Amino acid sequence: MTSNDRLLSDMANPLRAEVVRLYKNLLYLGREYPKGSVYFREHLKSAFMKNKDVTDPEKIKKLVARGDFVIKELEALYFLRKYRAMKKRYEPEK
Repeated sequence: MTSNDRLLSDMANPLRAEVVRLYKNLLYLGREYPKGSVYFREHLKSAFMKNKDVTDPEKIKKLVARGDFVIKELEALYFLRKYRAMKKRYEPEK
């Protein structure tokens, strides 16, 4: 795919950049997933492939919003895990 083809493709579907951004962010956050990054990557890919044929812009926006919600949930999960580790590390022994 040449850069000109990509430009035409991006113009045809302006939400493509949002989907790619979401995928990259989730892939990055999946590195610290409790069940492992390989597990997370496989499930992430299958979730995106399941919806690859969606063309309705409203449906795509809803799916992106759901993905953003998943990002917030992962961030909360990681924050809680770090908080518990810090609390355990600095809490006086009984």
